[in-house]
Amino acid sequence: MRLLRTPEERFSGLPDFTYPAQYAEVPAADGGPALRIGYVADGPADGPVVLLLHGEPSWSFLYRSLLPVLAGAGLRAIAPDLPGFGRSDKPAEAGDHSYARHVEWMRAFAFDALDLRGVTLVGQDWGGLIGLRLVAEHPDRFAAVVAANTGLPTGDQDMPAVWWSFRQAVERAQVLDIGRFVQSGCRRALAPAERVAYDAPFPDEAYKAGPRAMPLLVPTRPDDPASAANRAAWQALARWDKPFLCAFSDGDPITGAMAPVLQAAVPGAAHRQHPVIAGAGHFLQEDAGLQLAGEITRFLGG
Repeated sequence: MRLLRTPEERFSGLPDFTYPAQYAEVPAADGGPALRIGYVADGPADGPVVLLLHGEPSWSFLYRSLLPVLAGAGLRAIAPDLPGFGRSDKPAEAGDHSYARHVEWMRAFAFDALDLRGVTLVGQDWGGLIGLRLVAEHPDRFAAVVAANTGLPTGDQDMPAVWWSFRQAVERAQVLDIGRFVQSGCRRALAPAERVAYDAPFPDEAYKAGPRAMPLLVPTRPDDPASAANRAAWQALARWDKPFLCAFSDGDPITGAMAPVLQAAVPGAAHRQHPVIAGAGHFLQEDAGLQLAGEITRFLGG
């Protein structure tokens, strides 16, 4: 596996994101070189851990407004970059990426490298597709879950038409405009410097195998390579009686239908007030980050 590493200077001067980069190494695959995972953290070292997982095609910059709020509430907020994104190493070929590998990379990061325990997962987009698998497969490591504009597809139901349009746009794009794709999932207009920040991890097209691969890894048919594992995860989540919160926006046509499904399927979500974050799109961290942070702290404090 050939790995690319974004030069550090690409991450200089990003707006409202002055956290020093931290790194951990995990096995890459097939006996190849170790893969370096970049992450940022805030809050007391001994505070309850909140693991913030981003999705396609963003990176930990997405959580910049949540980190100080969670830290101020006494939580240890940790936001890694998925392999292929942010400061993490980037497997150079689309075929290097698979759903199973991304689950294993995040497992190795969270449990082998950092030895996190008593974790609250906050997962949005692919952060939930990966994170909910980790919760289902390693329930002893987790204390609570916040699902935010995400799901756990098995390929047994079709994806929304708007998602298929996104997938086709990614497949057809000769130049993948990361900042534009993030903007398309926001209600508010990103500042030019914010769009630059989303482009920062990708100096050129060679670095974009991850963003190009991820839409192709979503299970869209019942015999997808990830379908059986995701069905097993649903069965495990049907036994999850620890706290589970759905904090979805009111403006995400991609994942919005998953909120009531999760609320009905997961015992830990029962008899709980699940907030609907108004005026936000798919990337609710950008549109309503402070409100989302407030919902997380209230959930964990209550």
